Amino acid sequence: MGKSLTYADAGVDISKANDLVHVIKQLAKTTPRSGVMGEIGGFGGLFSLNLSHYAHPVLVSSTDGVGTKLKIAFAMDKHNTIGIDLVAMCVNDIIVQGAKPLFFLDYLAMGKLNNEVAGQIIEGVVQGCCESQCALIGGETAEMPGIYHEGEYDMAGFTVGIVDNSKIIDGSEIRNGHKLIGLASSGVHSNGFSLVRKICFDKCGYTVETHIPELGKTLGEELLSPTRIYVQTVLGLIRDLPVHGLAHITGGGINENIIRVIPDACKVLINKGSWEIPPIFKFLQDAGDVEDHEMHRTFNNGIGMIAVVPENSAQDFMDRLNAMEEKAYIIGEIASRTESESQVEWV
Repeated sequence: MGKSLTYADAGVDISKANDLVHVIKQLAKTTPRSGVMGEIGGFGGLFSLNLSHYAHPVLVSSTDGVGTKLKIAFAMDKHNTIGIDLVAMCVNDIIVQGAKPLFFLDYLAMGKLNNEVAGQIIEGVVQGCCESQCALIGGETAEMPGIYHEGEYDMAGFTVGIVDNSKIIDGSEIRNGHKLIGLASSGVHSNGFSLVRKICFDKCGYTVETHIPELGKTLGEELLSPTRIYVQTVLGLIRDLPVHGLAHITGGGINENIIRVIPDACKVLINKGSWEIPPIFKFLQDAGDVEDHEMHRTFNNGIGMIAVVPENSAQDFMDRLNAMEEKAYIIGEIASRTESESQVEWV
């Protein structure tokens, strides 16, 4: 009779996974814990809702990933910021409806479990949770030999938030004359990386170590800049000022995301040149010979979040954002639209 086989012989090391769970438990304890019941390691994460401040509470959920930005992390062997991206992509999507994030879970899959890399990833997730003031209450780490190449992994995030029904931001109050206030992005964020890689690595032959003078850093350093988390900024605004629409500028750029929050009878007039476009976008456009329309529908081009506000409140918003040391710009306005007109015009 041959050797008795084990799960480890098949490429799955349960002992190593248990060691990682212990590390994650300690990291999770550093995230906000109000409402959290128990600790990571159970079959499900428990969270006790405090509904005393809500007349008609509504739960808002989102799930997302980081896409092919992961390829940059693999190439640089730098994994401590990609978890921030994961949290950002989820919590930014629920804050646009006025929801305060409550808790977060993550899914991490590797071909062969590397606890050092996984620990770095979770450190980023924890940092993102702290920035968005939500608790990391659970997740899954899957070792899947034969599915992922050595040194590669994939991940997904899940978040749940809460908002009072009367305070849901759904765009229904947007009217002709409302102003668009753009909040600056921190770079490419986590969308458009298939085109980024096509331009930088396939067309131009660069590597992540290539120093780009106009960026003042290596290409990898620039591209791995984590996605901005807008939770605290937006919560501060909607607490005191009238926000009638919010758009997280992700895949599809401004063109495809702003129309998700405005009524069909309205169109958006975007003022060209009304904000500072970070150098990375000019670099990508020039290096890839990308047309303006393609830039607008692929990248955030320096604007990561847009608030639609009443015209008579626009200056109050700008004053508040300046006091918060936020880079913000009035980038356009809402106008009436006929059926034959496009919902987005660049003027």
